[in-house]
Amino acid sequence: MPKSKRNRAVTLSKTKKKGKEHKEAIVSNIKQALEDYSSAYVFTFENMRNQRFKEFREQMKSSSRFFLGSNKVMQISLGRSAADEGKPGIHKLSKFLRGDSGLLFTNLGRDEVQRLFEGYEEHDFARTGSLASETVELKEGPLEQFTHEMEPFLRKQGLPIRLNKGVIELVSDFVVCEEGKPLSPESARTLRLLGVKMATFRLHLVCRWSPDDFEVYREGLDLSDIESS
Repeated sequence: MPKSKRNRAVTLSKTKKKGKEHKEAIVSNIKQALEDYSSAYVFTFENMRNQRFKEFREQMKSSSRFFLGSNKVMQISLGRSAADEGKPGIHKLSKFLRGDSGLLFTNLGRDEVQRLFEGYEEHDFARTGSLASETVELKEGPLEQFTHEMEPFLRKQGLPIRLNKGVIELVSDFVVCEEGKPLSPESARTLRLLGVKMATFRLHLVCRWSPDDFEVYREGLDLSDIESS
């Protein structure tokens, strides 16, 4: 009887070793950044777009360094309490590394960092599962922006269409998406075809550490645990 693939032993030693080495490298790099830069920030992000973030990072490359990844690993690198922190007061940043967040180490002045972050905004097409920022409805009639070759693809997206003398027509009104509701894969693809961008990639500063002070930017955050530490 053939041996079941389900029972086949798989070694994870290489994977574990690589994962451990990667984490150790991040910890080492963050600790080095503590020595190389004059201040550090926690920031959060909405609708991350890797290429856009890479461009933003390159813009600040000569004076700054960014870290994204496991919040837990970044917290360990900074220290989670005054007893194990790498620099006096730096552990306070760890408490704000939650959810979609990252670290910025920089030699830029506070005002310049704020200007760069507050002025950054990139619009892009929303992905499946994102909440629609508006209702998009197509009215009955010709869809002249599409060629007849698009008819099979549009039909697969659920559009009630027909070909009329080589022109794609909607046979009835069609709601592509509704404001506040998650986008289906079909809705996301249709919005892209229509050129409708509903996602905005933004970066938000949460807090700042320097050897002289610590400040929080985002309103509504609970500072009780910070103040007591």
